[in-house]
Amino acid sequence: MADGGGGLETDRAALLAGYDLDAGGFIALDQITDFAAALCASPIALVSIVEDQRQRFLARTGLDAEETPRDLSFCAHAMLDDAIFVVPDATRDARFQDNALVTGPPFIRFYAGAPLVGREGVPLGALCVIDDQPRQDLTPLQRQGLALLARHVMVELEGRRRDQDVIARQIKDAEVVAQSDRLFRTLADTMPQMVWSTLADGYHDYYNARWYEYTGVPDGSTDGDGWNGMFHVDDRERAWACWRHSLETGEPYDVEYRLRHRSGEYRWTLGRALPILDAEGRVTRWIGTCTEIHEQKLMLEEREIIAHELSHRIKNIFSVISGLIGLSARAHPQISDVADDLRDRIMALGRAHDFVRPHGNDGGATALEGGLRGILDQIFAPYQDPARTRIIFSGEDPAIDDRSATPLALLFHELATNAAKYGALSVPEGRVDIVVERQDGDVHIIWREKGGPSVTPASAEGFGSRLMQLSVERQLGGDMVRDWRPEGLTIRLRIPFHSMSRAAAGKA
Repeated sequence: MADGGGGLETDRAALLAGYDLDAGGFIALDQITDFAAALCASPIALVSIVEDQRQRFLARTGLDAEETPRDLSFCAHAMLDDAIFVVPDATRDARFQDNALVTGPPFIRFYAGAPLVGREGVPLGALCVIDDQPRQDLTPLQRQGLALLARHVMVELEGRRRDQDVIARQIKDAEVVAQSDRLFRTLADTMPQMVWSTLADGYHDYYNARWYEYTGVPDGSTDGDGWNGMFHVDDRERAWACWRHSLETGEPYDVEYRLRHRSGEYRWTLGRALPILDAEGRVTRWIGTCTEIHEQKLMLEEREIIAHELSHRIKNIFSVISGLIGLSARAHPQISDVADDLRDRIMALGRAHDFVRPHGNDGGATALEGGLRGILDQIFAPYQDPARTRIIFSGEDPAIDDRSATPLALLFHELATNAAKYGALSVPEGRVDIVVERQDGDVHIIWREKGGPSVTPASAEGFGSRLMQLSVERQLGGDMVRDWRPEGLTIRLRIPFHSMSRAAAGKA
């Protein structure tokens, strides 16, 4: 009475395990067997699952037995049929006439079973009705009803199986998460940095061992928003504002603050955090670190103080040199013109240095500091007319630094000085247009004089011209072209973008 080869039985055994049949709770199936018995006017109705050695009854009406040996099972035959399997009179059927369930209780005579087949097409058992009186067959309505009830049995069983699959997946997922969490905590505890994590709403729920070692606070005391009490009172609102902004926007968290050390000292710390996103881009968690930067911070402050002091002394040196030139000119009047030019150039260098030097709280840094226009405003200040603008700047404003400030200051000082002596700035109605553009990795600057006296090329190249050429070509790696037009001098400069500043070199 076997239902096939060993391979099929192995598949069935594995499949049956997925239905968790030992858990019980088949109330809906009891209702199905009650209705099947009433529909078919049979004293017995069963939901039978055929296993390797037995058939078990998940639901039964009119029978006390919970199971029988498989070799006595009618359902082992019914589950292999494509339609309802019917035995009109078991005593007259050679397959069953000697069956103990026929010769003894419940004295089966009539049997009709609808196969129960899993979604993979594997037979599991049957929904059957049994009578102790022979009958020819079920009526068409009873056949239709029994088949329909068998499908409802499988709906119940497959629903149970899906629940088990979901539970199994949840258990597996939970194990994966737990394993990942253990790995994360192990790695975090080995890191020299303080590591923390929060839920999507910013609730702090984890700190690594380094955090507690560094701060000396009890475990769990900084969960939630308790961490804010660890900041210096002057840094709390700023740190909170930065954190709230990250929570609202999903942008990375990056802020410096003073964190209380276990010694009670507040030490400078860099706090950073990045969001973990799900497949839809929603933040599921934040992972952050705290890195002590106290010594680096103190070193930077010391370097700033030293740089400020050195800058101040260098500026004083420019002033001393200018003063010495003035004394020499007074002692030797015949060199006064040369001395004035030299002193002006020295002062132009001083203004360039002052523009790019480090500024403290009392410094004179302007809003344009770091841009070409900022230094030109300082160089051209003596030549501007309060009533109207005589030097007009347009176009881009590329960044400059200490590498380019000196040659640029000397270059434009010479241009402005020459324009004031011989060109457009030598007459009240004259003006200068400066246009700056970036093209193909170079900065192009056009100096165009208008409204001044007619100019002609110099008969011989003077020191100022050689100084401009040296500034552009040697120090900035560019080139300069002069165009002596009747309406005024036009000069075209090309300077490589990377020569303007270190930042520009990194972007080139």
